[in-house]
Amino acid sequence: MKARICGTWLRLLAVASLSAALLLLGGCTDEKGGRGAEPGNSSPATAVSEKHASSGDVAQKPEKEKQEQKLTVNVYYPDAQGTKLIAVKRDIKATAQKDKYTAAMESLMQGTKAKGQTTIIPKQAKLRSVRVESGVAKVDFSQDIVKHFVGGSTGEEMLIGSVVDTLTEFPEVKKVQILIEGKSVETLAGHMDLSEPLKRMDNLLK
Repeated sequence: MKARICGTWLRLLAVASLSAALLLLGGCTDEKGGRGAEPGNSSPATAVSEKHASSGDVAQKPEKEKQEQKLTVNVYYPDAQGTKLIAVKRDIKATAQKDKYTAAMESLMQGTKAKGQTTIIPKQAKLRSVRVESGVAKVDFSQDIVKHFVGGSTGEEMLIGSVVDTLTEFPEVKKVQILIEGKSVETLAGHMDLSEPLKRMDNLLK
């Protein structure tokens, strides 16, 4: 009888030990199988996202570059005698905020220090705007261009000619109209008629 009871207990103990071993093995397997991606390693989805983000950055650069346009243009200054205009090459940059016509006029209004050339537009004058419509460039100056102008009929012709010939360097500009404070004027200093847009003044070129 005692032998039978001992045998039964031994069998129960063996079954319990086997069950515990199986549970332990199953827990280890789940822990190993459920482990996520190790730190520092990107998943395929993350790698694709990073690649697309990088491609997007590259794609944006050409758009910015398209907004900038570098040009070499001629601007015109009177010679030392104040009788002819001299072409001077200048590098300008047009942007989304500043078109090429404005950039060219700003370059002209910077003046010149070159030997044999004269700055004719008063330094106090300010460029208010430049608009090109139907082949006519309307260039608007502050009142200072009149207030601070020093010169007679020849000086007035040189000033007007420098503006007109600079803007008509662009093939699409056929004529130039000079405005003061947004309004058309009959003359700048009483010698030249500015009531109508002016054609290129080739007769002034040296």
